[in-house]
Amino acid sequence: MKARVTVTLKSGILDPQGKAIEGALKSLGVDGVASVRQGKVFDIELAATDKTKAEAVLKAAADKLLANTVIENYRVEVLS
Repeated sequence: MKARVTVTLKSGILDPQGKAIEGALKSLGVDGVASVRQGKVFDIELAATDKTKAEAVLKAAADKLLANTVIENYRVEVLS
């Protein structure tokens, strides 16, 4: 079973890496960029066959390791 965990900073949390990317895009001539927020994506393959159990395992992994839940949100998607 394939899954994806997407981790992003909560709104209101400063994102210096996003600001640096925004500035670099503008300096490269990419027009129309209003702002950039960066995050992390984890593509994970699981041996599980039950979607509900897989989601529970991934949420536990995100809470314990993949995301700093004080400043980050995460989204779990079971893809197949």
